Amino acid sequence: MKLNWDILGATTSIACAIHCALLPIVMTSFTLFGVNIIHNQWFEWGMIFLAFFVGAYSLFHGFIKHHQSYTPVLVFCAGALFLVLKQLVPIYEYLFLAMAVALILYAHSRNYLLCKKSKCSSPHHKH
Repeated sequence: MKLNWDILGATTSIACAIHCALLPIVMTSFTLFGVNIIHNQWFEWGMIFLAFFVGAYSLFHGFIKHHQSYTPVLVFCAGALFLVLKQLVPIYEYLFLAMAVALILYAHSRNYLLCKKSKCSSPHHKH
């Protein structure tokens, strides 16, 4: 079974958005039990690094092996920058998060489509 890194990257980005947008509303009771993953800096930066690692691997693999288009890589880098800005400028956290998720999802979907259009996009092709 072949792992689709674009789908994993998009899923990671969506999980980050859900965490940032819904977790404070749904999970505020966690603090009653001594668990704090809301605005936990270690968790937040960990999610950002995970999203960056998965995205970078996926996009550079697509670039090198399939399509040689800089567009997905540049769009992804802009999205990653907004994730970092979300952490550094908390007053605009939700605006930066929305921009980051939109850009990262677009980068992964564009990368996926470009890889699919390439001649070596067969799931049975050896890389």
